[in-house]
Amino acid sequence: MKFLHSLLALPLLAVAVPALAQEQDHAAHHQEESESQTTEAADTQAAGDKTQPEHGADHQMMDHSQMDGQQMDHSQMNHGSQEGSSHAGTAASGAMDHGSMPMSGMQSDDAQAPMDHSAMGHGAHTDHMTIPEGPPPPEAQQGPSFAADAFVGAEEMAASREAVTKEVSGTPVFWFQGDRFEYRMRDGDDGYLWDVQGYYGGDYNKLWFKSEGEGSFGESIETAEVQALWSRAIAPFFDFQAGVRQDFTGPERTHAVVGIQGLVPYQFEVDAAAFLSTKGDLTATIEGEVDQRITQRLILQPRGEISLSAQDIPELGIGAGIDTIEAGIRLRYEFAREFAPYIGIDQEWKLGNSRDFARAEGEDPSVTNYVIGVRFWF
Repeated sequence: MKFLHSLLALPLLAVAVPALAQEQDHAAHHQEESESQTTEAADTQAAGDKTQPEHGADHQMMDHSQMDGQQMDHSQMNHGSQEGSSHAGTAASGAMDHGSMPMSGMQSDDAQAPMDHSAMGHGAHTDHMTIPEGPPPPEAQQGPSFAADAFVGAEEMAASREAVTKEVSGTPVFWFQGDRFEYRMRDGDDGYLWDVQGYYGGDYNKLWFKSEGEGSFGESIETAEVQALWSRAIAPFFDFQAGVRQDFTGPERTHAVVGIQGLVPYQFEVDAAAFLSTKGDLTATIEGEVDQRITQRLILQPRGEISLSAQDIPELGIGAGIDTIEAGIRLRYEFAREFAPYIGIDQEWKLGNSRDFARAEGEDPSVTNYVIGVRFWF
């Protein structure tokens, strides 16, 4: 019976023995691969240990608490290889003291709230922004009016400044303006009017010329005059004028003229003059106008004029006191600054004895004119 069992086990042993041998071979192969990997890891670790101390030692020996972020020279730092820095940088980051690093006035994260900006220079200008009040100190007025006088001489410098003034501002300039050149529509006879003026000269002295007149179509000219005036600047916006005026209608008369012309505050243009004729008649006129800009090209201009006389002049239809008052308004459009057509309305009143003289001549002492004209200059 035992013999039978042994005989039956022989085939099983024949199968099991090769399988066992194969398992032993696999186990040995795995053991060899494990030993090989262990050896390679040891070699890699040894190689890393050789390169790590240079970079790691730099990080461990470097005192970051004494480093100034603005003066750090990165070109002299030995960062080593990529593999060494990946291991040593992590180990050294824990030793870095960011709280002790001077950051030009900035404090650590724990003290961010009470940050002192004055230490950073932002508040340094506040002490110098106070505007002084009161007049300048007395010593500021003790020096000479012109410092060059102390070196060259006051008389020589005065002559030099006068020559420069004449050269710069004394260049003669010609200017001509047709202030009113218009057609007048009114009850009865339509009429016309011209009012032109201009000058030639420099900033201080000029030769002014003016001409004004009016009439009705189909009739002789009612009034016409020409003035030639010497003008002298007496203020930044005012000229004193003196000269002669010649009348060409009615009884011809020549007048001496004295007046002022200029620009008063709020842009009112004023022209006031007194006239003394060769017959001893004293008269005066005052004119004023102002430009009100609606747009850069559309301009509304109110205008007024008053004529006065010291005595009655029956041959000219002028009464003593206020002779006439004229008020009007014109709306012009400047196609160019030098050329501007306009439309408007103008009202004339004769007062006092002048009104009586007008009625005696069969004239209406109050006249309304609807005007269309052009204003130009060059």
